[in-house]
Amino acid sequence: MRTLKEAKPGEVVSVVKLSGAGALRRRMMDMGITRGTKIIVRKVAPLGDPIEISLRGYELSIRKNEAEHIELA
Repeated sequence: MRTLKEAKPGEVVSVVKLSGAGALRRRMMDMGITRGTKIIVRKVAPLGDPIEISLRGYELSIRKNEAEHIELA
């Protein structure tokens, strides 16, 4: 399955599943990254880390290792 780490700038994607566990999963859910959420990939840093996204009316930067736990449709 494709993850947020593989998404390109400008893409609009939808979250299917969070594959992380424990504190990482809880943290992502607290930031509003839940199943069905629409995410717009704004920018990806030159070396790929971090990734800037927009969701639920705000901007958020996440690391590649966190983005690989967010599975997309």
